[in-house]
Amino acid sequence: MNVYLDSIGCRLNQSEIEGYARQFRQAGHTLVATLPEADLLVLNTCAVTAAAASDSRQRIRQARRAGVSDIVVTGCLSTLEPESIQRMAGVTRVVPNRDKDRLVPDLLQIELPPYELEPLERQPIPGERHRTRATIKVQDGCENKCTFCVTTVARGESRSRPAAEIIADIRAELAGGAQEIVLTGVHLGSWGYDFERPAHLKDLVMQILAELDMPRMRLSSLEPWDLAPDFFDLWQDERLCRHLHLPLQSGSAATLRRMARKTSPRQYAALVRAARQRIPGVAITTDIIAGFPGESEREFEETQAFVAQMAFAGAHVFTYSERAGTAAARMAGSVPLAERKARSAALRRLTAQTAAAYRQAHIGQEVNVLWEGMQTDSESGWQLTGLTDNYLRVMARAPQPIWNQFTAVQLTASIPDGLLGEICHLPDTIRLA
Repeated sequence: MNVYLDSIGCRLNQSEIEGYARQFRQAGHTLVATLPEADLLVLNTCAVTAAAASDSRQRIRQARRAGVSDIVVTGCLSTLEPESIQRMAGVTRVVPNRDKDRLVPDLLQIELPPYELEPLERQPIPGERHRTRATIKVQDGCENKCTFCVTTVARGESRSRPAAEIIADIRAELAGGAQEIVLTGVHLGSWGYDFERPAHLKDLVMQILAELDMPRMRLSSLEPWDLAPDFFDLWQDERLCRHLHLPLQSGSAATLRRMARKTSPRQYAALVRAARQRIPGVAITTDIIAGFPGESEREFEETQAFVAQMAFAGAHVFTYSERAGTAAARMAGSVPLAERKARSAALRRLTAQTAAAYRQAHIGQEVNVLWEGMQTDSESGWQLTGLTDNYLRVMARAPQPIWNQFTAVQLTASIPDGLLGEICHLPDTIRLA
């Protein structure tokens, strides 16, 4: 059977899709790069915003138009709106989040042995960019009650995976050639809270670094209230990527209270200072919501001032979107949509400036880049794209294609959303995608 895998939204969704890819291949099926080739589509949906939900539905319609006869839908949208998704043309099965870990065995009506016992050569999912990073799901669900978030409704209570299972997953990915491991979860910083003997994410990271040899490990989004300053002492191990994504959502204390966020601008700023003191060159990125219910002009100005003060290396700015089932959707003081969009645009301009300043500060430095993208260039060989450990996207030219390898690069100039560089020396062996 030819299988097309697609995912919308967060790193956790991507991690789950990568797991499905391993299972389908292990069962002898073929992953394909385009919808017209596929007998089956498995789509992992998102519902965090109205736009994400709309995108999820559009992917289903595209598959139907492409002639896919069997469409299986899972993820947050299918969990929140199972009846409406089941009624869409071409959808043969809706799998809620609570059942998604058994999606492939249940679909194929077989039992699969743990893939780490029969390791397969790691390959990128066809049709995607050549991913060099392996995303590992360590936790699911969330106990927070942020008033804007529908993910808590869709994903349920927090559930941590045992460290032994996580390490087995990582070991298999490393054996298959992964050069960077990314730990992810809905509420990653809560890992271990639900164990009989509670643990902390710090314990998991230390155990992984002690037991496994890997070039790089990255942590995905971390809620600031889960971290103490001594957490950043972990970065004495240079294998940890100097990148922290710490969702802010608002720079106004009043807005944060309405959001039920367990932090304040003062506490958030103190945490960022501690991270920058302990991790030289760290990239701090964030999420911000513009136009939350009740957000006055003064509160928005407080957010702008605070964001400028934090000098983020990057940010995801979201226009507030009402989501059914959340407390915020019932709040008074709705901000007109046009004003939400105007505030969102202003924050995007501001964070683009701080991100450009962060990139500019690195020009002239020599950095280590893991190459993940290649494109032929008839004039000068190959155009490469890759990432530094502190999440700078770098472009460079090379006479040969390089994938999933590190090289030293001299950074020469800043461009929109990235940096140009010159490779200091090519590797002795070339690994092709």
